Amino acid sequence: MRGNLYIVSAPSGSGKTTLLGQLISKFDDLIFSVSYTTRRPRGSERDGVEYFFVGRDAFLDMVQRGDFIEWAEVYGHLYGTSREFVEENLEAGRNVILDIDVQGMKRVQEQAPDAVKVFVLPPSYEELERRLKQRRLEDDETIRMRLAIAKTEIERYRDYDYIVVNDTIEESARVLESVIRAGAARPANQEARIGEIIASFGGVDC
Repeated sequence: MRGNLYIVSAPSGSGKTTLLGQLISKFDDLIFSVSYTTRRPRGSERDGVEYFFVGRDAFLDMVQRGDFIEWAEVYGHLYGTSREFVEENLEAGRNVILDIDVQGMKRVQEQAPDAVKVFVLPPSYEELERRLKQRRLEDDETIRMRLAIAKTEIERYRDYDYIVVNDTIEESARVLESVIRAGAARPANQEARIGEIIASFGGVDC
């Protein structure tokens, strides 16, 4: 039984990373795909945990080899998702969740049209600005740039299957959890079990 592929996108500072951390702790079969990036670690980020941190030349070599299911340049840095990691886990029946932007979502959707897409919205522009400043990771100019990009990103919300407004981490995590649990009920993910049930009725004419 092949696993489900989930895509979660959000403007920077929306609280997505915290949400995903809580979500993954709820499911044994939900695997977070760690992206590759050319940017430097921020704060307490660790290589192989939040990201795989690589040089630009090494990243571009991976692009040439076709190692990424999607990749993009964001804020002057390159980000990519390992094709091998995603495919191996899906084939093993594990659900995989991707933390990628709207550009990456479109590229993955072209290759995996059955992926479940979730967009996390901040409650307001003002709240997003407050959260970005509260992180104390960037200067005012960078924050202004992130807010401007966020405006263009949220206009793409209709491209997603579900919208989560992140008012509070606890409630938003519950909503995301319900999306994952609903995915397990999709017919394509229960073919073996459905076949057993139908066989117990002597088969069903279609």
